[in-house]
Amino acid sequence: MQDTMRAARNWRRTLAIMGPGLIVMLADTDAGSIITAAQSGAQTGYQLLLLQGLLIPILFVAQELTLRLGLVTGRGHGELIRARFGLGWASLSVGTLVLSCVGALLTELSGIAGVAQLFGVPAWIAMLLTVSFMILMIVTGSYRSVERIVILFGLFEFAFLLVAWKAAPSGAGMLREMQQLPLHDNNFLFLAAANIGAVIMPWMIFYQQSAVIDKGLTPRDLRIARFDTAVGAVITQVIMAAVLIATAATLHRDGVRSPLDNVPQIAGALTAFLGVEVGRVVFALGMMGAALVATVVVCLTAAWGLGEITGYKRSLEHHPLEAPWFYGVFSLTLVVGGVLVASGINLVNLSVAVEVMNALLLPIVLGFLYLLARTALPEPYRLQGMYAWLVGALMLVTAGLGVYAGMRGIFGG
Repeated sequence: MQDTMRAARNWRRTLAIMGPGLIVMLADTDAGSIITAAQSGAQTGYQLLLLQGLLIPILFVAQELTLRLGLVTGRGHGELIRARFGLGWASLSVGTLVLSCVGALLTELSGIAGVAQLFGVPAWIAMLLTVSFMILMIVTGSYRSVERIVILFGLFEFAFLLVAWKAAPSGAGMLREMQQLPLHDNNFLFLAAANIGAVIMPWMIFYQQSAVIDKGLTPRDLRIARFDTAVGAVITQVIMAAVLIATAATLHRDGVRSPLDNVPQIAGALTAFLGVEVGRVVFALGMMGAALVATVVVCLTAAWGLGEITGYKRSLEHHPLEAPWFYGVFSLTLVVGGVLVASGINLVNLSVAVEVMNALLLPIVLGFLYLLARTALPEPYRLQGMYAWLVGALMLVTAGLGVYAGMRGIFGG
């Protein structure tokens, strides 16, 4: 009886601690990432499928260092950079964050607008409803209530697993194409850079470090927080792989490139085996879930990050009148993004370009993360020894590959 009660308490504690890692990973599979994976499958078949698996440990390593910094120091990422390296370097880091957040937000809201248009709803109405709902949720909720709602949104992303299964991909075809890597092809390299940038984004690092603090987690929660992050890392890449597989099975037969130009084309490619009506609903649920999770995460990250270098109050536990700048930045970011999207924007081209931009920002993002893990943590938690050398090499290769592939894809040569 006592063992049963102890096990129940442990499970309750585990579930209470979990959340930040899962949310940031569900947000990682955002509208831009889904579109990037779909474009990759449509244009290169299964050639970039192996990359999705290789990115799982890289993603976990980066986010594990992030939560370690947050749990042990009790400071956000920008705040910690300012304390260790000064305001100038902190401003540079937060500048890359804001740039990444703006690009990501436009892709999330454009994804929501694209889904709305599938059902004949004008973009401006979709933006008005989305922005109003998000602001109301944040203003009236605590961290834990917002976390539960966001995880619920994210569950809809599993719809893409159904899509991949119904596409009935060829196992032999996948194995054959994964071994064919056209490293001389600039379009392949551009999409490879976009996939790397779609997995490790500046706002993810800032978000998780701030979220574990706002949730009130401590160093004793590190083991469960790591598990939370590991589960999320696998889930996000499985979903990315599912989208790539579905579009490759549908559009890249016989090696013919079929680039996607808009959301209806992506919806058709991902749901060709489900029928028009069912397919449209399944795609809408998956895309909306991904975009809504990422919208909340991106806007919260911008509000947290700016607060870390300016010093204003920045917690969902504060009443809006206690932290007007925090809630104001969140709301203003949403409103400006909604207005820009309602004016019309090419979602597919924007999404891939934003992910490539994220890849080009990796040296700054991963560089600061590595330096903080080496210098800002006390001895028991510090990144050191052979693992530090391994992590450093992994980050160097990831950032170098992202920049190289991005530059080659953009400028050729």
